[in-house]
Amino acid sequence: MNYRIAPSILSADFARLGEEVKSVIAAGCDWIHFDVMDNHYVPNLTFGPMICSALKPHAKTAAGLAVPIDVHLMVQPVDALASAFAQAGADLISFHPDASGHVHRSLQVIKGQGCQAGLAFNPAEPLDVLDWVIEDIDLVVIMSVNPGFGGQSFIDSALRKIEDVRRRISASGKDIRLEVDGGIKTDNIRRVADAGADTFVAGSAIFGKSDYSGVVHAMRTALNTAHA
Repeated sequence: MNYRIAPSILSADFARLGEEVKSVIAAGCDWIHFDVMDNHYVPNLTFGPMICSALKPHAKTAAGLAVPIDVHLMVQPVDALASAFAQAGADLISFHPDASGHVHRSLQVIKGQGCQAGLAFNPAEPLDVLDWVIEDIDLVVIMSVNPGFGGQSFIDSALRKIEDVRRRISASGKDIRLEVDGGIKTDNIRRVADAGADTFVAGSAIFGKSDYSGVVHAMRTALNTAHA
């Protein structure tokens, strides 16, 4: 399995965001995750496209290779802000189906801007919409906490949902990434991988520690023991 670790800058030091992005990339992370909240769809307000545009030049490896920016929109409505983040340099943009009046159209908006498109599902949200759009997506995000704030504990029922999504992806025959967002730590990342996830959002688990490389290495070690 080709695993991806995506640190959420929601837990980074906002006074040093550029340095923080460079540090987690140097530590071996694969994507940079933006948790975008609007104080409407969720009870928090984070950052907009200007922050994405400002951080884009910092999202590179030491060799100059671009590191994907993974934007998770927890906003309503979706389309205008999705377009703005695409223009600001996002590579992947995911949104919640219940936040869009027309899910297929929102996916087309994102794809039309040259980005990969994904759907995100809250802990108690059904997966039925996947039956109708799985041919049009590149990413599924399973929320393993209720969206709105960082630092929450993992909700164990998310494991069943991850297993369900993995079955749907396998049946589709498509190359779709399965990302899990919320409460990911070194001591549970293997269980989440065993359920079928291949991409892991970690906020406070990485940025809350002084040694980013040590945390990422421990996560990789745990993932290397997970079942393929």
